[in-house]
Formats: sequence, C-alpha cells, structure tokens
Amino acid sequence: MSKLKKALLRSIAVIVIVALSVASGIGISYVLDKMDRAGHPREFSQYVEKYSKEYGVPEYIIYAVIKSESDFEIGALSSDGARGLMQLMPSTFKWLAGLLGEPDDPAVLYDPETNIKYGTYYLSYLYGLYARWPTVYAAYNAGPSAVDNWLNDGKYSHDGVNLDTIPYEETREYVAAVNKASEYYQRLYY
Repeated sequence: MSKLKKALLRSIAVIVIVALSVASGIGISYVLDKMDRAGHPREFSQYVEKYSKEYGVPEYIIYAVIKSESDFEIGALSSDGARGLMQLMPSTFKWLAGLLGEPDDPAVLYDPETNIKYGTYYLSYLYGLYARWPTVYAAYNAGPSAVDNWLNDGKYSHDGVNLDTIPYEETREYVAAVNKASEYYQRLYY
C-alpha cells in the first residue's frame, strides 16, 4: 500500500475515532494516544528486540529510524538505491557484512530481519563514533565522511562533537524527523 493511501486511511480512521469518542464520552486524550500509537507502530518487534539487545541500540531509536526511513514498507526502494525497512545502501551493507564476516549479497536487504540487523548494527557502529544520537542520525543519512567534515568546521560545530548546524537540508529534515519519531516512541511505549 502506498504512503498516500496509508495516510488517507489514517486520516479517515482519526475522524471516525474522534467522532465515536465524542459520541460515546471516551476521553479525547485516550483517543489521541490511540491515534499516536496507530501512527507509530512497533512492527517486526521480535527483530527489533533481538538486535536492540545484541547491538545496544534502544528499541525506540530503531523504530524511529524505520518509521522515518520507510514507514515500515518492507519493499521500500529510494531513488538512490537504498533498500528495505531501514533503507540501507547496497555498498553500506557490503561494508557492514565485511565487518561482521558475513555474506554480502544485497538481495537480502528486503528481508526484514536482515535489514533490521544490519541497520541496527550500523546505528551502533555510528554511535561508537559519535556518541550523540542526532549526530548518528546525520551520519546515517549523509554518511560519516560528511559528518566528520562538519564536525571539523567551526561553521557547523563549535566543539567538534555536536552539530550546531547541518548544511544539507535533507539531512537537517531527516534528523528532525527521527528525533520527533524517537520522542513519540519513547513517550508512547517506553
């Protein structure tokens, strides 16, 4: 189902739920919480839980990245060639598979478990480099080389550790989206 169809169905569901809650006297905060949960699912939880524990990445962060990257579309394919739930580039996958000493056939990137495993491993790897989730999100989107350049440039980082400004609009918007989704997941479920 396309993202537009999903959004339309969610909007219709919201209208129906709000109307029913008003008619039945159910509290609006209860309805809003249900709507937030519907918009922030925890699909593939068995894989998220498994690789969260294995690689030390909080579950809510994994869900936020999946939500922001593919909106839980298993077969997602970006115009740049990123694949699957966590939108991994085949070249990044091959590099990560090499680090783990595992086969590197990018055809497996549409398998939910494989995609979540490698996406989570990559988040863990990036966290080991940057130790700040917003910086990790920027590197996940723009690549570590770009982030390293920004951290070493006083226009973008005052301390070489935190990004004060992100020069790429797409990355700036991505970091904001993942931060927002992360806050939602943490509030709703954790």
